[in-house]
Amino acid sequence: MCRWIAYTGQPIYLQNLISEPDHSLVEQSLCASEGKTITNGDGFGIGWYNQRPEPGVFRETMPAWNNHNLKSLTYQVQSALFFAHVRASTGTETTRANCHPFSFDNWMFMHNGQISHYPELRRQLENLLPNKYYQHRHGTTDSELIFLLLLSNGFAKSALTAVKETIHSIESLAVTKGRINLRVTAAISDGNNLWAIRYATHQQPPGLYWIQHDQGRVVVSEPYDCDPLTCHEIAPNSLLTITPGQQPQVNKLID
Repeated sequence: MCRWIAYTGQPIYLQNLISEPDHSLVEQSLCASEGKTITNGDGFGIGWYNQRPEPGVFRETMPAWNNHNLKSLTYQVQSALFFAHVRASTGTETTRANCHPFSFDNWMFMHNGQISHYPELRRQLENLLPNKYYQHRHGTTDSELIFLLLLSNGFAKSALTAVKETIHSIESLAVTKGRINLRVTAAISDGNNLWAIRYATHQQPPGLYWIQHDQGRVVVSEPYDCDPLTCHEIAPNSLLTITPGQQPQVNKLID
């Protein structure tokens, strides 16, 4: 399963979180401790916001642990909100279009998890996308599909409602295959707010944590080296919202 990190707060160099900690995301790409797979070598990506509303995105199919371009970029780039992701494919091709994060206008998204029976469900799920979003689908992953479904279900108007509707639409189709298992830990941002989703059909989603950083807040699929007192596990089947100047808010996805 993939590993990822999201940061929001005062501008910092990306390397401060992506490569500098002993158990950084780059280290996790080679030796993760909480994922089902130890290595996450099926590509990587970084995305960051700066002066323009749309995020900059750099994605590559090489492993993160041996990429000098990644090292150079994270050394030079500062951002107040950025994503980074190392990928372990669950079956789709290792291409740039399938690497995270994904972007659409001012939105950015990354994901760890999977939709069970995705190859059989893919066409039906894609049919749920309005043309506006379907035409922007460049890859073949279930992750990108979840992202576009969230946007088409009105995430910009109500994040909580959109997440619930997206989960319902996926599970309603999956039940036709007899065995539902949707697993999602994901981050999504509009360039100002940061949301994190932790959900699984059977109440056992992959791990997800938020961390109080000196300069802001961090959301991770696996903790890097940090004080345990500042690391908070996000409850299963919930949506975390981080808005500048406010305390993180958690809403349940199942009543």
